[in-house]
Amino acid sequence: MTLDWADLTDNPFDLFVRWYDEALAHDPESNAMALATVDPSGIPDVRMVLMRGLEHGPAHAGREAIVFYTNYESHKARALHANPACAALFYWGRLEPHPSVAPVFRPARQVRIVGRAERVEVEQSDAYFAGRPRLSQLGAWASPQSQSIPDRGALLASIAEVEARFAGDAPIPRPPFWGGFRIVAERVEVWQAQAGRLHDRFEYRRTDDARSGWSVARLAP
Repeated sequence: MTLDWADLTDNPFDLFVRWYDEALAHDPESNAMALATVDPSGIPDVRMVLMRGLEHGPAHAGREAIVFYTNYESHKARALHANPACAALFYWGRLEPHPSVAPVFRPARQVRIVGRAERVEVEQSDAYFAGRPRLSQLGAWASPQSQSIPDRGALLASIAEVEARFAGDAPIPRPPFWGGFRIVAERVEVWQAQAGRLHDRFEYRRTDDARSGWSVARLAP
């Protein structure tokens, strides 16, 4: 199962959506991605986060992006505020046929997105936060993300304090220090595994010249 020119789309996010939907059918956490940043002192860092939004289509032409949410005082957020250049990597492993179900095979795939991060609009963060489970909402208020804490008991005590503060059925407001980032893509690489490490790789680059707004080149594995 190779990946060739005929399999590509003019816009890399159309192919990304197709691959993501296929992965999601087998793994509900296919939105997990490795996020790489560089902190204010120049030290690189990487961690797993969850993609919580995908901005593409006519309304986002020229600014296709992926969205995630975090504490704006966390290590990753401070890094992005100082240096918005960043990269994200999605990896979806090989699917093997299983004798008890309809045969399914798919080689391993990766999508790499390189771009610049910016905060999403306040209204967008509010809307996403309002749809989170209540415990996650409480956790956003209670956890001083990336800061040192003495033990788990301190975290649970903070949760209890916040839970008492927001007792009742009233909606929990979004903390002012919590919200979303969008990574506006400048480069997108799609990768599909092949035997002998002879993988198929295509790199899209943002351009003003191409009809679709993207140029594409095949890369050696």
